[in-house]
Amino acid sequence: MSVTAPESMNWRMGKRFMRHRMAVASLCLIALLAMASFGAPVIEAALDVDADKTNLFNRSATPSLDHPLGTDELGRDLLVRLLYGGRVSLIVGLAAAAVAAVAGTFIGLLAGYYGGWLDSILMRVTDGVIALPLLPLLIVLAAVDLTKLGLPTVLTESENVSLYRIVLIISFVGWTTVARLVRAETLTLKRREFIRAAISQGAGAGRVMRVHILPNAISPIIVATTLSIGNIILLESVLSFLGLGIQPPAASWGAMLTNAQELIWANPTLAIWPGLLIFVTVIAFNFLGDGLQDALDPRALD
Repeated sequence: MSVTAPESMNWRMGKRFMRHRMAVASLCLIALLAMASFGAPVIEAALDVDADKTNLFNRSATPSLDHPLGTDELGRDLLVRLLYGGRVSLIVGLAAAAVAAVAGTFIGLLAGYYGGWLDSILMRVTDGVIALPLLPLLIVLAAVDLTKLGLPTVLTESENVSLYRIVLIISFVGWTTVARLVRAETLTLKRREFIRAAISQGAGAGRVMRVHILPNAISPIIVATTLSIGNIILLESVLSFLGLGIQPPAASWGAMLTNAQELIWANPTLAIWPGLLIFVTVIAFNFLGDGLQDALDPRALD
């Protein structure tokens, strides 16, 4: 049975990715962490604990069969709260990266395809966002009182409003890398013969960008999005550590670090576990991005 060109190319990309051992190990680790985090309610039920229920008579307990990693400063099960914190971090990282990738792709396509004054305006806006001091800007945006913005009460009082806000805030500043990559790829592709042929046959700008340019520019988008997830998780953890991210009683690795800083000497595991998970998750997404970059590079030699 013959193998078509796209299947052969996908096979070569898969082989290149599998040779990147750290990327494969990182993918397995991320998958394991995702399954454990999104399966937190099942683990919570199996241990017969409540992630938000406090027990001041069982504060900072050592690991046991009932509490495999012990309890925190309020007597809550540490393992279950870590898993719920992982769920928040992964949702924020994936959602913010996806929103930023869509926005950056749209802006990059318009700037690269049309050029001229539109390209100049969009790229100056991009440069302006890049030039902004990131952390102070995020702190200011996260500290805005939503009740004073005229938003519906149902939204401002929602349990997940802090999650939505963090995703939007990080997406607001995270689209620039994808936009510049897509613009550069679009500038290259629109000079190719197959693009000129499509235009000569009457294809409109929207169809050319959607059908001909975007599929050929998908590789840098995937790589940039994957690499950005680790940075987004780190930013979310920093904002939660400062008290401006995910709000209690919801669990968050950054918030858990905040609560642990006063007990670092009495019970160091309260800081070690969330800090270690943040470190491992960010490094894993970076290794995965490196592996995808090598696998999707059309200039790579098999």
